[in-house]
Amino acid sequence: MSNENTHLSPDSIFNMKKNRTCNGHTRPPEAPEPGTDNGVRNQSANDFSRRDFLKSMGAGAAVVGMAAGCSRAHANEGLEHLEGTNLVMVIDLQRCTGCGGCDVACKNENNLRQGHFWSHHITHTTGKFPNVRYEYLPTLCNHCENAPCEKACPTSALHKVNGGVTAHDPSKCIGCRACIINCPYGEVHAHFGQPHEEWRDEEELIAGVTGSAKSTLEQVGGERIPYYNNERENHGLGNRHHGIVEKCDFCLHRLRESKLPSCVKRCPTDARIFGDLNDPNSSVSRVLANYRPFRRMEHLGTRPKVFYVRSFNSASDYPQTKGELADNIDISKPAQEKQLFG
Repeated sequence: MSNENTHLSPDSIFNMKKNRTCNGHTRPPEAPEPGTDNGVRNQSANDFSRRDFLKSMGAGAAVVGMAAGCSRAHANEGLEHLEGTNLVMVIDLQRCTGCGGCDVACKNENNLRQGHFWSHHITHTTGKFPNVRYEYLPTLCNHCENAPCEKACPTSALHKVNGGVTAHDPSKCIGCRACIINCPYGEVHAHFGQPHEEWRDEEELIAGVTGSAKSTLEQVGGERIPYYNNERENHGLGNRHHGIVEKCDFCLHRLRESKLPSCVKRCPTDARIFGDLNDPNSSVSRVLANYRPFRRMEHLGTRPKVFYVRSFNSASDYPQTKGELADNIDISKPAQEKQLFG
């Protein structure tokens, strides 16, 4: 945490290079040493320039060159109803309370291993008590229209599907990590070792008093982890394995069944709004028309599909409210589902 009395503007938040704390994650050479505070990622103070980004893209281009001619055509089985849509997510920072419910929902939904987050957040605190300012920014894969991870993938394991979602095919992933090198947001994770190994630990914290991780797993009848979501197997793997990468895919297994992504569905304040940007009457289109949006590191030209509106500290930009939106925009979950799936 910083004790300097400096204000962190929206532009500085969204243009700064972000770090991961997960074991085995490769950072571009320009990224600073990682910093964590109780498991929460801290924001770097260095901007990630377009020149730096293009340098890192060179490594990906070299890998792609070795696999020239590899087909990037992928089936959209189960996603036919999303053909012609442009799926985006809008996060209303004024409605967001920083509860972290999206992080928990994502981990449960996708059976994520320890230390991996497809939905996470960046925090930044400035000032000295009692004059303290706190910033909270929810993060996830941006599903960029001009996705550098997809362009760098030599086997088309990373590819676009209906709705413009950047999907990952684990059966084609060779673990080269070109996607990790080229993602400027740090939203692709590498798998080393088998997932959920910690649940095989037989050590008791207090011998004869507390149970071990393994005994707890056996008592609840869990397979590999206490709670396993079988629905994740409807698109990709229920559990990823050693030697491949993984990332957020907007819960494609749920989209196939005409359901909203888990982080959207479980947000208690409806801060996450999901829908079709090609539909001018959708909630996402109307929110973006009424409020000036911003995206992370827009200067890189990746064209992220995750937008942010308003401010976590609502004293700036717009009058403070209890989260109400202008123009009577309906952002309820039933309304979002009806707009997108009919």
